[in-house]
Amino acid sequence: MTPVLYPALRRLLDDGAQLVEVLPAGEYLEMHLPGAVNTPLKSLDAATTTASLDRERPVIVYCWDAL
Repeated sequence: MTPVLYPALRRLLDDGAQLVEVLPAGEYLEMHLPGAVNTPLKSLDAATTTASLDRERPVIVYCWDAL
């Protein structure tokens, strides 16, 4: 995992990267980043939940935790 600062994040998204928020569904519905798709961390699995991601494009995974 590599942390990404905002300017680099913006460039990646502008170049077509996919943004995945791994927040629980309720938190995602309450507030999420524009354009993000939700795949809760506890259900993350290569065979099913990530099957819809384009394997040719970078994926940025985001989770916010106040702890």
